Amino acid sequence: MPQPRPAVSAPAEAVAVPDPARAAVRGGVLGNYVDQFDIFLPVIALAPVTATLYGPGDAVAHAGLVLVATLLARPVGAAVLGSWADRAGRTVVARTSLAGLAVATLLVALVPAALLGPTATLAVIVALRVVCGFFVGGGYTAGVPLAIEWTAPPRRGLVSGAIMAMSPAANATIAVLVLGLLTVLGEDGYAAWGWRVPFVVGAGLALVALAHYSRHVRDAPAAGPARADADEAPGTVARGPLAEVLVGAQRHRLRRLFVMMTGLWLFTAMAVAVLTAQLGVVRELAPVHVTAVMLAGTAASAVTMLACGHLSTRVGRRRFFLGFGAASAVLAPAAYLAALGPATGAGLVLAVVALQVVTVSVYGPVGAWLVEQFPPGVRSSGYGTAYSLSIVLPSLYPFYLPPLQDAAGPVVPVAALLALAGVLVLVGAALAPPVVERA
Repeated sequence: MPQPRPAVSAPAEAVAVPDPARAAVRGGVLGNYVDQFDIFLPVIALAPVTATLYGPGDAVAHAGLVLVATLLARPVGAAVLGSWADRAGRTVVARTSLAGLAVATLLVALVPAALLGPTATLAVIVALRVVCGFFVGGGYTAGVPLAIEWTAPPRRGLVSGAIMAMSPAANATIAVLVLGLLTVLGEDGYAAWGWRVPFVVGAGLALVALAHYSRHVRDAPAAGPARADADEAPGTVARGPLAEVLVGAQRHRLRRLFVMMTGLWLFTAMAVAVLTAQLGVVRELAPVHVTAVMLAGTAASAVTMLACGHLSTRVGRRRFFLGFGAASAVLAPAAYLAALGPATGAGLVLAVVALQVVTVSVYGPVGAWLVEQFPPGVRSSGYGTAYSLSIVLPSLYPFYLPPLQDAAGPVVPVAALLALAGVLVLVGAALAPPVVERA
């Protein structure tokens, strides 16, 4: 007697899509959290011990130099590893980047500062931060495009906001960790060895993300290696992915996006790095108070960043950036002046929170916006280059900000640069090309 034939099931690929999609989104969120945790480690974790590690001198300049070393290496990592991701696939590059980041971050924790002395310690930490920056550039170049590629268009703004919110979330985590260590160990104990703990934690987080990508994440079907998607010649890619972005069919997109992204990075430099240093130097707050105030600001911006990502889907990404740029050009300098003014206690905390909200919240939709700007075959190269190359000028602030402050005082130049950042976001959004429909 013939057996009844089983019901025809959906294709295996269709059934498998939800799980790898969720895994890719989780990987994007976790990976960006790890990247941002590593980027801001020297800004927050080393701020209380700058004089101990590097000797007497300009604490703002020393902290800026360590941060600049990380930030300037990111475009190199994004270019090299982003091109590899377009050719070989996103997941292999994400895994490689996380492994390299874990090792380099752990080495910072092991720097024998007492044996090296201040000058050599600064040099070694700067060198290791260059390596960290290189691998961070590869991490988000692979992980963020992959997460957006697995996400349906109506949810991309929300997913982008969740991914980008990991920057203030990581900042807040470091602040809590440092605040706890300072409370338990005291400033002397933290300076002796406690500052190493956040770097060990950062290395461990990178290993956790590496395990997730190794076990659960795979490339999206629409974003395999080296696809042919040049705007000017569909069906062919005349050059390698990186060359296609820098000098090929995608070069006009990159140049226009560069303007807006420069504004975003200027917000980060002034509202996070410079503000953290100035709260201690200009406001003369104790390290534990600086950490607590910045914790409140970054925690608030994590929520608003997520909301901004979702809002960009509702109103349109270009319209969102236009509105945010116009508003922040006015509100960011005002909030900064309030934070560096006479306000104390709750007033100071509210001013710092307001500054974070009207500046770094703008990052919420950036993940989706940049991914949608480039076709699959050059997406990692395009995303990574647009995101990282624009960091160069803002990250050089330790060189151009001090002369401005010598001429106009410590506060006014920073306020002016915050206003400029808002204008750049506004102008860049107006100049940006239409998104790639098949993204």
